[in-house]
Amino acid sequence: MQSFEVLAEQFSKFFSRRHFPAQPASLYDPNEYFLHQGGKRIRPVLCLMGNEMFDDIKVDAWHVGTSIELFHNFTLIHDDIMDKAPVRRGKETVHEKFGTNTAILAGDVMLVSAYEELNKIGLEFLRPILTLFNKTAKEVCEGQQMDMDFEKMESVSFEAYIKMIELKTSVALAASLQTGAILGGAGERNQHLLYEFGRKLGIAFQVQDDYLDAFGDPAKFGKQMGGDILANKKTFLLIHTLETAAAAKQIELKKLLQSNTADKIEKVQQLYKDCNADKWALQLKQQYLEEALKHLEDIAVLSKRKEPLRSLAHYLIRREY
Repeated sequence: MQSFEVLAEQFSKFFSRRHFPAQPASLYDPNEYFLHQGGKRIRPVLCLMGNEMFDDIKVDAWHVGTSIELFHNFTLIHDDIMDKAPVRRGKETVHEKFGTNTAILAGDVMLVSAYEELNKIGLEFLRPILTLFNKTAKEVCEGQQMDMDFEKMESVSFEAYIKMIELKTSVALAASLQTGAILGGAGERNQHLLYEFGRKLGIAFQVQDDYLDAFGDPAKFGKQMGGDILANKKTFLLIHTLETAAAAKQIELKKLLQSNTADKIEKVQQLYKDCNADKWALQLKQQYLEEALKHLEDIAVLSKRKEPLRSLAHYLIRREY
């Protein structure tokens, strides 16, 4: 069984080719520019790992992984437009460099290319994988819409935030694993368990991300601490504090959200600590990690075949950046 790092290197080599025609360059070069900025390639590698848990990696897994990665990059191009983001991975976003209209078209053709890649797999796998791919693609769009809706809402419930994270982040990780399991010949129960492992791991990852933005070490995190606080972003920490804090603390927090004072980050951090939101977040992360690992353990394959995913889960959730 191969580790995430080994498979990530193999996939990066496989993926590092030109994916689009030379002409019209004004349409296709922006996508090549974006794809060559790199990325962790987590989702396609999860597909490979899901396949290898049950059988040797099939040729089709590389095509499915490529399709997943192209779809992911399509969502990033369009997300950047919606967020008016100037930079992605340290470089100009596609809409900043090439214009919004071109970025929309480039994203569209990236999505079409993802389906072209799926069309290369064996017919015995095409229907179940295409069904799962389409379901996931719609859910990711639903999650993005929920996230945008939240920006206009004064308050968001914990349950609604969990649902948004599931749709926007977790289902793509879960589906990547399940597509690999389908290719590896896994039965429906094992497919379901692996999907649930990915879904719970995705939520734990987001809890960790929210926590690190507020309390991580700036030297390790690589960006300003408290960015979510400055942007009044609805995170696990903010939602939990607003739901559980005493009335006086809630009033204080709401006032801080409406302010732009130099000490806003420090004061909100202290409020989180006063309400034990920091400790609660770490417990919540651990809860979802343990649930994810329980699903992994219940999969009916030899334990050694699960070890790469077990190690990856611990790495992702215990990271400090």
